[in-house]
Amino acid sequence: MNKQDTTPVYDESKIKTLSSLEHIRLRTGMYIGRLGDGTSPDDGIYILLKEVIDNSIDEYIMGFGKKIEVSIEKRVVTIRDYGRGIPLGKVIDCVSTINTGAKYNDDVFQFSVGLNGVGTKAVNALSVHFKVVSYRDGEYSEAVFKRGQLQSKKKGKTTEVNGTFVEFLPDPDIFSDYTFNFEYVEKRLWNYAYLNAGLKLFLGSLKFESKNGLLDLLTNEIGENTVYPIGYYRGKQLEFAFTHTHNYGETYYSFVNGQNTSDGGTHLSAFREGILKGVNEFFKKNYNGVDVREGIGGAIAIKLKNPVFESQTKNKLGNTEIRGWIVSEVKSGVVDFLHKNIDAAKLLENKIVQNEKLRTELNAVKKEAKEAAKRIEIKNPNLRDCKYHLEDSKDGEASTIFITEGQSAAGSIISSRDVLTQAIFTLRGKPQNIYGRNRTAIYQNEELYNLMMALGIEEENANLRFNRIVLATDADVDGFHIRNLLMTFFLNFFEEIVVAGHVYILETPLFRVRNKKETRYCYNEKERDSAVKQLRDPEVTRFKGLGEISPGEFGQFIGPNIRLVEVNVQSVKNIPETLGFYMGKNTPERREYIMENLR
Repeated sequence: MNKQDTTPVYDESKIKTLSSLEHIRLRTGMYIGRLGDGTSPDDGIYILLKEVIDNSIDEYIMGFGKKIEVSIEKRVVTIRDYGRGIPLGKVIDCVSTINTGAKYNDDVFQFSVGLNGVGTKAVNALSVHFKVVSYRDGEYSEAVFKRGQLQSKKKGKTTEVNGTFVEFLPDPDIFSDYTFNFEYVEKRLWNYAYLNAGLKLFLGSLKFESKNGLLDLLTNEIGENTVYPIGYYRGKQLEFAFTHTHNYGETYYSFVNGQNTSDGGTHLSAFREGILKGVNEFFKKNYNGVDVREGIGGAIAIKLKNPVFESQTKNKLGNTEIRGWIVSEVKSGVVDFLHKNIDAAKLLENKIVQNEKLRTELNAVKKEAKEAAKRIEIKNPNLRDCKYHLEDSKDGEASTIFITEGQSAAGSIISSRDVLTQAIFTLRGKPQNIYGRNRTAIYQNEELYNLMMALGIEEENANLRFNRIVLATDADVDGFHIRNLLMTFFLNFFEEIVVAGHVYILETPLFRVRNKKETRYCYNEKERDSAVKQLRDPEVTRFKGLGEISPGEFGQFIGPNIRLVEVNVQSVKNIPETLGFYMGKNTPERREYIMENLR
């Protein structure tokens, strides 16, 4: 048989034309990013919720409707706003025809997130049930869809107040075995409240309302761990708040037209620059940016007519033309705050001077550590690097570093990894507990120093070399302890990396259940028991450590179907207290907690 006989026929019959909604279902990731199962705040079901609420927020921004009601019961989501309502003759088009909507018209929506006309259509296409009702001036128009296909429609008179009602059930064929985590939903609703002072949002009986915008956000996120009272500024298109904490690193919350830009962008860069320029202008000094920003906590929200995001899920702003006016306005706002709050200005200056002193001391320790590292080996002895890193646009998104314990566990990962995008950092034992220590502790500990250098975050967190930092430890007491020590290292000194969603825990199977015909890997006892019932004469193996899983088996657990649990920080204000309880001195409270929860 020659090559031509085995080549698939390529003719007119192979050319397909998909409708817009069919394309959304086929290429879901292009429209909502990841699918997920609800265990991460960036999973698709929360993006669907966001896309509908965004439309209601746009109504509020334009001055219509001060209340939004949200309900989630048995996976069915409903959102009711009290805005103007979709024009009755365009209800079906607005939720089913791509590039249809009023947000292309600056007279109607000046500062909208959903400028692409896709959001609600994606929700419609990806729902097994989607219902929209528009109430407008005593009349209503209703349409019901199934997976984007119109099922029914009706119109009539109504006594309902103006607004829009949307109900949807995410399609289980696309979002398999998903669950809404109400902590993530509440976090989103709080962000909407902070960014739209005066708006009331409800989730069942829970109310979300902010009177002071980003000032409330920073107060609630950072708590009382501040060096001086929070500085706050609100202009026509720019709002920001800032203070300094007693923590290491920088913590920011950034938003564009109500969208949380978790990866920052040009507006965040301009905000950081504006703070530095404002501080130096007020004190008539030339302080180093590192010293001014160490320990800072800040929040910025801007409104733009034409935001350019670097992805459909809008996590990073790309507009370059906005830098100048943001820097200028932030600088003025900082100077004005410091003039009006002299006590805060003195505390800020003391913080900067202290940061400067610590940096000078740290530089001396850095020099010693680097010279010691040169004497040991030119290359990082703990690291097996990969080819592509976070700064590589082509494959940077997939760049991953596994932090594992011991040569045995590392051996399985090294033999089965993807050398292009997966790196390995091997710990030689339990890392040092650095809770309560200052940053010099990293330079005085060879292993932690090598880890920091492998990640590329010595000078700045923005230089992180890997998109995902995966803690790959054994599922036993020692493994859990090492995991806690590593999380203490990151939360103590590199909190921003954790908050940005770069740190994960690798899930590997605890059991292998097999017979002569089939092998199943089980991640918990429930999966094991199910497999035992379904397989005839099974043999059950309990993996005590990663080193017991052969390289041939391990490849599938770090491949396309890798199971990761994101280390998620709900609020940075709780970090010091949590670390103190688990990683600080052995207190009676901790001993009592351990005894009560000992298994």
